[in-house]
Amino acid sequence: MIAMKQLRYFSLLCWAIWAWEPRSSAQTPPVLNVQVYPGLRITGTVGTVYSIQYVTDLAQTNNASAWRGLEFLRLPASPYLWTDTSAPATGRRFYRAMVIPISTNNMAFIPPGSFRMGSPIDEAGRYDWEGPQTEVTISRGFYMGKREVTQAEYLAVTGTNPSWFQPPNATSDLSRPVEQVTWFEATNYCGLITQRDRALGRISTNTVYRLPTEAEWEYACRGWTSTRFSLGDDPNYASLTNYVWYAGNAESTTHPVGQKLPNPWGLFDMHGNVWEWCQGWGDYYYPGGIALDPQGPLAGSTRAHRGGGWGSPAPDCRSANRGNSNPGDRATTTGFRVVLAPGEP
Repeated sequence: MIAMKQLRYFSLLCWAIWAWEPRSSAQTPPVLNVQVYPGLRITGTVGTVYSIQYVTDLAQTNNASAWRGLEFLRLPASPYLWTDTSAPATGRRFYRAMVIPISTNNMAFIPPGSFRMGSPIDEAGRYDWEGPQTEVTISRGFYMGKREVTQAEYLAVTGTNPSWFQPPNATSDLSRPVEQVTWFEATNYCGLITQRDRALGRISTNTVYRLPTEAEWEYACRGWTSTRFSLGDDPNYASLTNYVWYAGNAESTTHPVGQKLPNPWGLFDMHGNVWEWCQGWGDYYYPGGIALDPQGPLAGSTRAHRGGGWGSPAPDCRSANRGNSNPGDRATTTGFRVVLAPGEP
């Protein structure tokens, strides 16, 4: 009787911890342990990205759809003590860390961090809507497509290709970015590939493809830089042509993705080629001060897009520059890329 009372008391106070990774001859076997803090002790391969997930009912651990994604973590050391800063004051969470079961060859992992969003008032080519500068923290890592979604990818998922710059309208193949897609079509594409990859077992039920927020987009574009472009300030635009398709070299058309040099995080065409739809509303100014994972306003009339396009002058391809359009608009200068992040089933 005493033992049973002790067990109940302990179960109300503890946080159950479950670290898991696929077994192989080179890996440490899974370990189950229990701690009295909301966190997880992970033993695994340093540099590997793990999906941190939880359930609130231990009986649901064998139910794949019951797990909720918290974040992606690139393991900095092994063993590593991870703490759940979002844990509620009451209740329980049971955690696990799983290797992401997909090929990420076409995606780059963007680690959490902080940056200054927007442009300083003395930046050459600056517009008023790029400020006031805001100190932003991106608290959770995510994957971002290394390249803009191509016409071939869009066609394979939706069965359509709305792009103007495709055969016979251009001497190209379908490796050019898809364009003339509305914001609604871009978000629908994200939903469709989420359903597809879940069904094929490529991603878990608590992971989603979506458009990036403006903050995520600019953070990823900058890649730890604070200059006008991720390649530097480039005051005379002498280096721009090595990285960007824009009005000065694009010859009034899109180009196959990934032909120019990437930014510091391995992302191609973040500047130029086509503008890229973002998740949030576009008709607002930044709040200034400090912001944690800003999502933008709750409502608006336009959606944001970023990066400049093949018809943009050089200053409009800067990291901080912003554009916006009606979400139902189609333009030969606008496409998108996707983010993979924890999300609801």
